[in-house]
Amino acid sequence: MGENWDDIADWWVDAVREDPGQSDDTLAILSELLSDSNHSREGDRSRSLTIDLGCGEGQSMRLIDGSVIGTDYSMDLLRRAASAGPVVLGRMPDLGWVRPGVFDRAVSVGLLDVIDDHVSFFSSVALAVRPGGQLLVVINHPVATAPESEPLVDPNGEILWRWGNYLTAGSWPHEAGERTVDLVHRPVGELLTAAATAGWNLDQMIERGPSAASIERFHEYHGQAHIPSLAGFCWTRGPSR
Repeated sequence: MGENWDDIADWWVDAVREDPGQSDDTLAILSELLSDSNHSREGDRSRSLTIDLGCGEGQSMRLIDGSVIGTDYSMDLLRRAASAGPVVLGRMPDLGWVRPGVFDRAVSVGLLDVIDDHVSFFSSVALAVRPGGQLLVVINHPVATAPESEPLVDPNGEILWRWGNYLTAGSWPHEAGERTVDLVHRPVGELLTAAATAGWNLDQMIERGPSAASIERFHEYHGQAHIPSLAGFCWTRGPSR
């Protein structure tokens, strides 16, 4: 993740404010994961401690019950997130500043899309979360991020999806205002295997297409409600090896 996120902080805040896909759609999946996570956990949830990885301006932090600490690479975004809770400047996947096993849960929304080393992400978060703790992740669905993947219209008017180079991991620049952000694509299998290798047990996976609000806001999504654009995951940390 080599971009200077302070340079595009205003763009990101505007995207969160104006694009349902970056706000309502992602937060709906996160809210569902959080609800299921809260029901499955024992004890007093108000005393739990969560870390929000790549917290941005803090939109996810404001949904989380109990104590939450946010971390991000942008000081500009952290200043905005500080109204939601304590924040720490950090560059993922490095969590060397965290005491092992201190967190009950980790949350990551839109972060894995901009991290080159997903293997280190899963292993470093596993060290920071206690055994039995959880990791909740929301990302752009890999079906939608593959290079050269795009919608196609058949002769009957049905919108289909071209997979492109789905099986090939890689990254490519994405417009972010006047600058670009490198978005990283990986097949789902690579993500699940890396998580399992780091000791994460998959509890739940959610796949969603663009919402009605996103389709109304961006007409290029018309007819694509059945095509996955976002994915959410809930993992439980296995016992220490």
